[in-house]
Amino acid sequence: MSPTELTAKDFSTDQEVRWCPGCGDYSILKAVQNVFPTLGIPREKFVVVSGIGCSSRFPYYMDTFGFHTIHGRAPAVATGIKVANPELSVWIATGDGDALSIGGNHLIHAMRRNLDVKILMFNNRIYGLTKGQYSPTSEVGKVTKSTPFGSVDRPFNPLALAVGCGATFVARTVDIMVPHLKSVIEAAAAHKGTAFVEIFQNCNVFNDGAFATMTEKSVRDDALVDLQDGKPLVFGKEHDKAIRLNGYKPEVVSAGESDLWVHDANDSNPTRAYLLSQLGLGDGTPTPIGVFCRRESETFDGDMLRQMEQAKSSSGPVDLESLLTAGDTWTVKPRS
Repeated sequence: MSPTELTAKDFSTDQEVRWCPGCGDYSILKAVQNVFPTLGIPREKFVVVSGIGCSSRFPYYMDTFGFHTIHGRAPAVATGIKVANPELSVWIATGDGDALSIGGNHLIHAMRRNLDVKILMFNNRIYGLTKGQYSPTSEVGKVTKSTPFGSVDRPFNPLALAVGCGATFVARTVDIMVPHLKSVIEAAAAHKGTAFVEIFQNCNVFNDGAFATMTEKSVRDDALVDLQDGKPLVFGKEHDKAIRLNGYKPEVVSAGESDLWVHDANDSNPTRAYLLSQLGLGDGTPTPIGVFCRRESETFDGDMLRQMEQAKSSSGPVDLESLLTAGDTWTVKPRS
């Protein structure tokens, strides 16, 4: 079957999808299954890699090649896959706990290296699979089974982390905003390099309504600002509010004011992308969704491939035995 003939059904397995009824993961799965057939990539060229957590069941439900790895190590496995098979389209499905706690070190190095993989991080601000402990993105004071008196940890800001690591594509979307979700996944797929996408995802069993003050239809127009490249940051039910920068301080003004903040996702300077990641943190500004930044840079796997080709062309054919016995070697003799 050619890539142009694929449909969402071709990416659906015969496995029973085992998430809690009402979980936001269903929406993300459907969005990915609908986007993949539109990318013009043969099904056998996709690989989905996951770690541990509710989100990490993803490979079972995608009819592609896949690896369900161990906790936090999906970026390490994905690195090996991409370097060994650079023609593959490699995707990582991970959660806020899997990615930012035990997997934090692997995540930051995948992003700083600009490995050509797409990272979908489902953020529900809780550990769902292990039944409701606080996670690295849980708010201060969060009462859970592991923090009965309230968490004293200050949460990670995933997008600030990604921008700080030098990720070449950083975006945010929402599980229930399906058209927006699909458009962001499509933009990530088109990017050459590490694409990091935070997805606000509701865990209706252990952290229901974590994002309700931003994502419910009755409030989202005033609580969210959709980043449109080349357009000012305008929001509100009447599109009458906007963001302006007063030095480095964003402030809410009337949409009719001058000098509004015009979004440039392709800005090579990450300063404004970082400032965007700070919006919506209780200062009266809306929370941004969409593509925060996008820039071109050499990829880790591309550089590795070129280095290997140069080494082969400069040294000529070398047999394995000579490589193994080159340099510092020792001969171990049995004791007499």
